[in-house]
Amino acid sequence: MEICTTIAQIRGTVAGYKQAGDRVALVPTMGYLHEGHMTLVRRARAEGDRVVVWIFVNPTQFENPDDLAKYPRDTDRDLAMLRAEGVDAVFLPDASEIYPEGAETIVETTKLANMLHGAVRPGHFRGVTTVVTKFFNIIQPDVAIFGEKDYQQLQVIHRMVRDLHMPIEIVGQATVRESDGLAMSSRNVRLSPEDRAAAVVLSQSLAAADAAAKTGATVAELHQIIGDTIGAEPRAKLVGCDIVAAETLADISGPLTGLTAIMISVEVGGVMLIDQKEVTP
Repeated sequence: MEICTTIAQIRGTVAGYKQAGDRVALVPTMGYLHEGHMTLVRRARAEGDRVVVWIFVNPTQFENPDDLAKYPRDTDRDLAMLRAEGVDAVFLPDASEIYPEGAETIVETTKLANMLHGAVRPGHFRGVTTVVTKFFNIIQPDVAIFGEKDYQQLQVIHRMVRDLHMPIEIVGQATVRESDGLAMSSRNVRLSPEDRAAAVVLSQSLAAADAAAKTGATVAELHQIIGDTIGAEPRAKLVGCDIVAAETLADISGPLTGLTAIMISVEVGGVMLIDQKEVTP
């Protein structure tokens, strides 16, 4: 497994793959890997001949400096996990490599980035699209794999790639969950045992909403069900709940008429967690 720390190194490595006629699959990560990431890696192996993983804690998508400082990191462990999965190359740059002094260019989906979760976390998706554009330009993969847990992010990336005519296929991979239903996330390690037990309320609220949707519940009723379920857990605070048309993220009301996305942001023990579910009537 090749470990590249500079743009020149990763470009040279990928150029060799392309020269050999290999299809390059990219898995974007911020490190502190878990089984959910390994599922993305395995999907990448199925989608391409060569698998490249980037590990980069992107400073521009954190609106809270403390959140950035507390983001868990364990590079040695990450590299061991990727090596065991047969990853071909890892791009592990410093922030100064990606954001050279004086950098001022941004990329933004002006509508999708500033609604729903983007309204709760201003500037977050602008940071995501900017860094993803940089990495797509640097690595030039044929396909990139993103987890569906970050549902709005996936739609933002789809829109960005379409709007900017990037020759990259975007593949969404289903959310991987713990045995009790909690979506796997690098942030989960920051939860105390009591908060970890309480965090299952996210998936429980989505399951309750899914069941209600199948019996004809309206959007307003689904909001109430999610609010009541999370409100019953004293350690959890509902920060945001968006119920929208899948893919377009357009507002809806009344009874569901088609595929609907429910996205929630919940603070548990000071840690912001997100989850999502697609439901149908």
